[in-house]
Amino acid sequence: MLHKLLFLIAKHYRHAPVPKWIVLASDLLLFVVAFAIAEIFLYWNSGSINAAGLTTRLCEMLAITLFCFLGGGSYKSIIRHSGINDILKILITNIIAAAIFIAINAVNNQLRIVDNTYIPCYTEAVFSYSISIILMIFFRLLCQRFYNDYIRKRRPRNNVVIFGAGAAGVIAMGALQQDQTQEYNVVTFIDDDSSKISQSLNGVPIRRVRDVLNERYIRNNNIKTVLIAIPSIKVKYKQAITNRCLDLGLTVKAVPHVKTWINGTFQANQIENIKIEDLLERESIQIDNINITREVANKVVMVTGAAGSIGSEICRQLTQFAPSRIIMLDQAESPLYDLQFELRNQEPYNRIKDQMEFVIANVKDLRRIDEVFRLYKPEVVYHAAAYKHVPFMEENPYEAVYVNVFGTKNIADCAVKYGARKFVMVSTDKAVNPTNVMGATKRLAEIYIQSRSTLQTRFVTTRFGNVLGSNGSVIPLFKKQLANGGPLTVTHRDIIRYFMTIPEACSLVLEAGAMGEGGDIFVFDMGKPVKIYQLAERMIQLSGLKNIKIVETGLRPGEKLYEELLVTKENTIPTHHPKIMRAQVRKNDLHEIDKSFDELSHALESLNDMSIVACMKAIVPEFISNNSIYCQLDTCK
Repeated sequence: MLHKLLFLIAKHYRHAPVPKWIVLASDLLLFVVAFAIAEIFLYWNSGSINAAGLTTRLCEMLAITLFCFLGGGSYKSIIRHSGINDILKILITNIIAAAIFIAINAVNNQLRIVDNTYIPCYTEAVFSYSISIILMIFFRLLCQRFYNDYIRKRRPRNNVVIFGAGAAGVIAMGALQQDQTQEYNVVTFIDDDSSKISQSLNGVPIRRVRDVLNERYIRNNNIKTVLIAIPSIKVKYKQAITNRCLDLGLTVKAVPHVKTWINGTFQANQIENIKIEDLLERESIQIDNINITREVANKVVMVTGAAGSIGSEICRQLTQFAPSRIIMLDQAESPLYDLQFELRNQEPYNRIKDQMEFVIANVKDLRRIDEVFRLYKPEVVYHAAAYKHVPFMEENPYEAVYVNVFGTKNIADCAVKYGARKFVMVSTDKAVNPTNVMGATKRLAEIYIQSRSTLQTRFVTTRFGNVLGSNGSVIPLFKKQLANGGPLTVTHRDIIRYFMTIPEACSLVLEAGAMGEGGDIFVFDMGKPVKIYQLAERMIQLSGLKNIKIVETGLRPGEKLYEELLVTKENTIPTHHPKIMRAQVRKNDLHEIDKSFDELSHALESLNDMSIVACMKAIVPEFISNNSIYCQLDTCK
């Protein structure tokens, strides 16, 4: 009968906490039981028990216990979610109650006489409250088990392996067991610490990585998910574990860094899916903050293309180096407004919001650019404004040359005219042995600024490959295609690209810009190249979607199978930074460059795409078109 009553009460409160008064009444009842057990034990051999005396002492203890429970708040916790802090409250309130009872009786100097044996009051109190602590803790554990096994609504079971048998692993297991959206069953922990192997955590065994991450174990235990619970895990190790899990058909999730936990506690809904960016990420780089600070602190700094992926991140990073003013220039109104709102309202950027200027201007408009330079007189310029999409620029060479070449020329000429100390240009690996219009325009821009370096204005070029998550890049495209149910499109099964995170690329831009002495081209260590087809396969696996196809669409006009970071006649020499190399480049005659650019300007006026591209090929002889209508120009060479 009692069992049915408890079941009905628990079922009634399946989705709501049991009222506090019920918990308090239960705790007081448990204390009465504890008192009875203690008295029976102490007076077992007495032959008779003074009922009136027992009732008096029980009432005294109950009054003291009620007072301590109300003050300590042990009854306020939600029983089904009781944890270490709740157990500590039970311990503390019972100990305080025992101490108060002993103190009151010590003042009255009371002793209990049983068979002519004196029993001190503290013995009675210690026995009663010790048993009370045990019963209250046991009661909470019993309620948790009863709720989890019989009351909570059954959900689909997900067998989980937790990678990391440390503190984060234990916390993650607790969060999974309390999750209300899915039924998790932690089958085992895995860890690479040999001292933990064959031990257990909360009854769950700890095993070696190789003993768990194999087809036989995964199949026999019906494992669905692996949760990486080492927030500080090294990038390469995380990638290796994730790749192994994906090959076994497992879903991989991770516990975020403790700094992101809500109010210092972790919940199951904070578990993060592993993203493709995590598999391409590299160990964080170290930059010389002192060197960069010396370069930009207390100086007027201009960033062109400030609303773009690279330009905006350069602006964010510059805020930590205390420039006297940051001029953020872009022709895209809405993205620049978004950047303005972010930097002026978010920590830590808004600390220098009074030093920020946001300017709408197009780099190909020389009159406007001259006005901006005359007004602000920037001392350091980071030039990130450019068109970058290969197919678009292949179809629009006029605009590509106007912005990428002559827009750069406008910024560079104004930098010299108004006495800027340093000009840092953001270039691309597509400028090396270009096979498309976009890459050729960036190479032309490199040639021009390289020839303009003087003791007064030093020009520096930074060259790197694709950045993760930049506007229009392949990863955002794949994400959109996955959201639409596929298919994922790649231009060629064998196409490869180098990838770098946006913050990493921008940090290296700042570092290279600071170390440049003029006329330098710095090449970044891009790591290992990535096959785009394999990237698509991994993204499908990470999404958990089934039957998503990958379709090859063929190389687009001007597109390469692979990108190079150095032209054939260049070599590199190391710098003090392991991720940055200095390219040894051929020198270009200033007079010849001016003459060539005059010819390109005349070709531009013709509005004839063939004439414009032919002139570009004359200046950049290594520009050999690929899969493009301009290939016919190469046969004339």
